[in-house]
Amino acid sequence: MHDIKRYLSAAFLAVALAGAVGCAATSKQEGTGEYVDDSVITTKVKAAILNEATLKVAEINVETFKGVVQLSGFVSSAADITKAIEVTRAVGGVKSVKNDMRLK
Repeated sequence: MHDIKRYLSAAFLAVALAGAVGCAATSKQEGTGEYVDDSVITTKVKAAILNEATLKVAEINVETFKGVVQLSGFVSSAADITKAIEVTRAVGGVKSVKNDMRLK
């Protein structure tokens, strides 16, 4: 009976370790916590752009990976690009901003 408990404990520990390793982040894939953090950053950036009267949130796409925010889409002026980058950098949690926005 004692051997069965030891075997089950070892099996449970192996499964738990395999599960933890499966959720770990890699350079190309985020862990669960990082994905949630990036989702929050994306939402905050979209809200900040929406609150900026000169910018149109429908024109700017926002994606975040490990704190790096990528802005893309087509905007009306170079001033809009500059303002969107400025607004994005002011959001907490943003490590850097990649600009892929283009002029219409």
